[in-house]
Amino acid sequence: MSESIVFRSDMTVELVRSSAHDSDVLFAARVSTQGEQTLEAAQDVDADVQTKRDRGLINYLMRDRHGSPFEHNSMTFYVQAPIFVFREFMRHRIASYNEESGRYRELNPVFYVPGPERNLVQVGKPGAYDFTPGTPEQTALVGEQARAASTAAFEAYQRMLDAGVAREVARIVLPLNIYSSMYVTLNARSLMNFLSLRTKREGTQFPSFPQREIEMCAEQMEDVFAELMPLTYAAFNANGRVAP
Repeated sequence: MSESIVFRSDMTVELVRSSAHDSDVLFAARVSTQGEQTLEAAQDVDADVQTKRDRGLINYLMRDRHGSPFEHNSMTFYVQAPIFVFREFMRHRIASYNEESGRYRELNPVFYVPGPERNLVQVGKPGAYDFTPGTPEQTALVGEQARAASTAAFEAYQRMLDAGVAREVARIVLPLNIYSSMYVTLNARSLMNFLSLRTKREGTQFPSFPQREIEMCAEQMEDVFAELMPLTYAAFNANGRVAP
């Protein structure tokens, strides 16, 4: 049984579908002054001039925190991560989530074990601490114990299933490092709020100190955001990574 168990140290984030463009922000913002004229394409305006205007408007909205124009878009991601990461995701009540259910399906034996690059030692006190690399002995200990606990838990889970115990009962012995999967759908305003809290970046107006595992997901979501909405993303960074 233990031969089928998989240990991972990465996170999966894939863009499933999107309707997210800088133009969505611009149309939503300009309707306040132009009304139905926003449905008409810009005419007789040099492309470079229009791009400069668009960049300036988005930067103004971001700087002065006019947030609602950034809500008229949508991104849906498929995420595979340990359950303890999903608990942190769902603290953000600004997105829609659908997660696989341990009541309705037998969970796969895939467990998270930190890679050697994962910092292990907390230095400082809550609210003012950092993490530093562990010793080789600490790294080995974390790996050994995580694998042993995961293996024992999954074997107990499997024994209960084999004995006819319901999935929703058998799953209670599984640890938080077992992988789950979900769809998460959110707009750019919500995503910027998520990124402001779940990434650590220089130049951020309000520094954040996220747990590394959810930051690994956030970094991949940020890469997608930067590609889909480059003007919005640039304004987000230029204004201290503060969600409008």
